[in-house]
Amino acid sequence: MSSTPTYVNIAAYKFITFDDTAEKRAEFLATCTQLQLRGTILLSPEGINMFLAGFREQIDQFLVWLRSDPRFADVEVKESYSENQPFTRMLVKLKAEIITMKHPLIKPELGRAPSVAPKTLKRWLDQGHDDNGRPVVMVDTRNGFEVDVGTFENTVDYRIDKFSEFPEVISAHKEALIDKTVVTFCTGGIRCEKAAIHMQEIGFDSVYQLDGGILKYFEECGGAHYNGDCFVFDYRTALNPQLQETAASQCFICRTVVTPREQLSPEYIIGVSCPHCATNRMKKMSAQDTTVPKITSTP
Repeated sequence: MSSTPTYVNIAAYKFITFDDTAEKRAEFLATCTQLQLRGTILLSPEGINMFLAGFREQIDQFLVWLRSDPRFADVEVKESYSENQPFTRMLVKLKAEIITMKHPLIKPELGRAPSVAPKTLKRWLDQGHDDNGRPVVMVDTRNGFEVDVGTFENTVDYRIDKFSEFPEVISAHKEALIDKTVVTFCTGGIRCEKAAIHMQEIGFDSVYQLDGGILKYFEECGGAHYNGDCFVFDYRTALNPQLQETAASQCFICRTVVTPREQLSPEYIIGVSCPHCATNRMKKMSAQDTTVPKITSTP
């Protein structure tokens, strides 16, 4: 990494009533295209979610434009930097939800779950309990393959494949968490915000979301109490606690994150296979061999 990275990468979201998404889509796309930004913006009746990258001046111009709309005047942005553009194109999509949970009655703008600031969370983890003396349990709301790249120490990980599975899973494990202070977290804050609100609705009385997610925690606290890196949904694949791009990559075939050590395997062929899908393929072949009846000749 050079001392002055070329591209500014921003991640931001806001839950807010946004009933003119179809009309605004063309404006967002035109503005981003003019500023030569790339990434993805999701527009939904419940708000906005975006991941963008571009040069410093153009990113700042976009944020001035975005915040000129009173609905987005207070949008908070998490930044990281890279030498290369991590996105290949600019997309602006219309969605029913900016993060799919399939619980449309959850409206965060009508009342957020309590949030805990990164530095406060670090202090809680340092001392082993919250300010009321309750034990703190970290609940990862991300998909299993993201968790495998890195997560907080002693995290509760339900190995979900998609966020819409979270409500059912957390309900099934409610009793195990009922006397704890639960902190939900995700990459940038959006999933853990919805998760915490849902948990409040089903009866959790001490639940917080990590404000700004893992990326904000890295920015303010580094890697304290965190093991590994943080998966991101762009060509950088993962960021370390210094918010720098790592050497990890993602397999084009099975979408598993491949570590630098795993990339040394002869089974790692870019665009063809990695040690994970090669192993799974061998297991399937072995299983098929045991189910095929053997034909023996009779004398």
